[in-house]
Amino acid sequence: MNTNPTEYRLEGDGADIQSLPKISLHDHLDGGLRPQSLIELADELGLEVPAADAEALRAWFTEQSNSGSLVEYLKTFDLTTAVMQTRAGLSRVAREFVQDLGADGVIYGEIRWAPEQHLTRGLSLDEAVEAVQAGIEQGLDDVQALGRRIRVGQLVTAMRHNDRGLEIAELAVRHRERGVVGFDIAGPEAGFLPARHRTAFDYLASQFMPVTIHAGEADGLESIRGALLDGRALRLGHGVRIAEDLVIERQDDENTYVSLGPIAQWVRDREIALETSPSSNLQTGAIAAWGGELVDHPFDLLYQLGFRVTVNADNRLQSGTSLTRELALLSDAFGYDLDDFETFQLNAAASAFLPLDDREELAELIQDGFDEA
Repeated sequence: MNTNPTEYRLEGDGADIQSLPKISLHDHLDGGLRPQSLIELADELGLEVPAADAEALRAWFTEQSNSGSLVEYLKTFDLTTAVMQTRAGLSRVAREFVQDLGADGVIYGEIRWAPEQHLTRGLSLDEAVEAVQAGIEQGLDDVQALGRRIRVGQLVTAMRHNDRGLEIAELAVRHRERGVVGFDIAGPEAGFLPARHRTAFDYLASQFMPVTIHAGEADGLESIRGALLDGRALRLGHGVRIAEDLVIERQDDENTYVSLGPIAQWVRDREIALETSPSSNLQTGAIAAWGGELVDHPFDLLYQLGFRVTVNADNRLQSGTSLTRELALLSDAFGYDLDDFETFQLNAAASAFLPLDDREELAELIQDGFDEA
């Protein structure tokens, strides 16, 4: 981890945010590479990189990602995926990814990635999934050897602008007993509604495979509606534009009175988790309708209204962030305290793609860890 834990202490009681038990539901494998590892992997494959120094490369990613556009933001992944085309490359990235989660205080993480983007050097879809799982298991051993507790699952992702949805859904189901816990679609959101992959979602429903869908990030309510109806999504990847279905009726010095449209009402009342990623949402313009600063993010409004909000890093390399840092930024913006942080983690535990008993165990670990903070 490049993050110094001493930088992130909670105002008031001074709690070390990094040491708190956390859950990561929305974190992309190809968005979490260590810059030095990327340089070394590129050198092995004879690929050019924009900077030969790790810190300079880190800065390049952050600069390129601050575009205000999801489409431009996604272009940085051409470089990261290029070094993740071999069994060794995928395993190394996955192993280090888990190590970094552990260092960030994560006790349960779901790693999402799109196997169809990692086949240019001869791997099959199944071989790619197996390579990532091998790296995850090595990373778990590394973290546990340090006396930390962590569990990790794969979210196999299909690219929404391609036509391999059913094939990737079948891949996810094949590996559900070997590390895969759920399915996702990602990529350019606007113009590629979930209905495009309806056959895949029908198949996943028949197999009782949990689904989360990127929706409400680069597109609005129609995309969210499609995720819920066509995709049967149990969680919304980002989902921040659900706030477009809220109407502020009036405000006074102490209160804001809000009415919910039908989609927002459904999402809140059914406790469909919002996988918000504050820094990423600023970089991609997902919250542009409300402003350009973190304090403008609808996160707090959604939280106060009772939505099941969760906090995530999305892409740690592109956003120059960690889950610890995202929590610290939200605390600075909205004055959150330890109880709020605990609520966010309990929300995530309740929404994890795990059996009920395992989710309850996670909740107990979170409560115990916060009681000790």
